[in-house]
This record gives sequence, structure tokens and C-alpha cells, in this order.
Amino acid sequence: MNPETLAALDWQDNARRLDEDGWAVIPGLLDEATCRSLSALYAQGTGFRSRVVMGRHGFGRGEYCYFSYPLPPLVTTLREKIYPFLVPTANRWMERMGFPVRFPSDHQSFLARCHAAGQTRPTPLLLRYGAGDYNCLHQDLYGEHVFPIQLAVLLSCPERDFTGGEFVLTEQRPRMQSRADVVPLRMGDAVLFAVSQRPKAGARGDYRVTLRHGVSRVRSGLRHTLGLIFHDAA
Repeated sequence: MNPETLAALDWQDNARRLDEDGWAVIPGLLDEATCRSLSALYAQGTGFRSRVVMGRHGFGRGEYCYFSYPLPPLVTTLREKIYPFLVPTANRWMERMGFPVRFPSDHQSFLARCHAAGQTRPTPLLLRYGAGDYNCLHQDLYGEHVFPIQLAVLLSCPERDFTGGEFVLTEQRPRMQSRADVVPLRMGDAVLFAVSQRPKAGARGDYRVTLRHGVSRVRSGLRHTLGLIFHDAA
């Protein structure tokens, strides 16, 4: 992944969509060859710190593996180079929601903050879903220090590698029913989305809404996803 490619993306539009909807799609972030290469890491079974079978914990059905440090070079590059473009939105959200925390401009400084608080385990992960698998609505928090935006990249091709398996977001608004979004993704597309809460403008000023994300039931085939969380886990 060329950092110049990331810099050329329309981050102003991504920020606008994050503010309006709580999510934004980056089309074609990774090419097919890169997606296939990342997906293949799951079957190799090396370079991971843990494997989670979702059904054992009530998380849904399917599996995922957390990478260990050192992360694969591409994963490190994506995490380090995308983070600075998200910091302005993250800090603006904290201010609008009345939280005192502010995030440093570079990812290594933020990770140092996480590690000093005991959040030292890497959180980037690969997820694998087969027919009948799904991921329940959830939030990826992992500790006291939480960067409020994360990213997922679809590594498989819809309608060719799998059917079903849509990425789903729900937004809980105060004293209102939840709103759901199904985010259309193609192979190599990335979706940026709020980890937990984000501000929303109302008639009386900003208020907080709570988001959760998941994956609908896979009808057939095999679906792989790369998840990038910018904070580490306790």
C-alpha cells in the first residue's frame, strides 16, 4: 500500500460522511491480489496471538484471529498511515460530545498511551465466515483508551466467493427506535465507522448516539474480512 495512494483519497468527504452517517466507504482500497494474499493468512495459522470461535462465546457463528506483533507489513502500514487522517474527526467528536480526551497526531504516540495503561495486545484481526455464519451486533472497545473510528476491509467477492453476509450498522438514538444501515461493499472496499458513540446535531445542539456493527448471515461460500482497530487491548 503506497502512502501516496492514501493521501490522495478524499478525506474531507470521508469526514463529512462520518459526521452525517457514522460510516463512510472507501472504494477499492485494496486490489484483488492483496485481498487474496491477506485471506490466505488465515489458513496458514501463523502470526496470530489468538483464535476465537464465535459460537463458544455467544458472539454469533464463524471465527476470527487476532494478529500478533509484529503485524504483517501491510497491516502496520494501513494502521499507521490511515490513523492521522482520522484524528481531526476523532478529536472533533470528543469535543462535541463533551469528552476531555484528545488524540495525538501519530499512531505510535497513541499506542504508547494505550501500552502505558496496560493495553498492549494488538487488535487487528482476520475474520472468516462460512455458510450459516454471522456476527452479532457489537462494539470493539477493549479497554479505557478507545479510538472512536475503526475500519474493515472486505477481502472476498460478493456473489462469487459468498452470498449474504452484508455489513450491518445500527444507531441507537435517545428516546427513539434504532436505525439500521446495510453498507454495500465490494471486494477490496473499506468501511470506516464509529466504534461506539458519535455526536449528532439536533435542534438543541449535539447529542450522543450509540452504534453497533455486525454481519448478517452468510448464505453460501466463504467470506473473509480484515478488521483494523486503532487502539490495543488490555
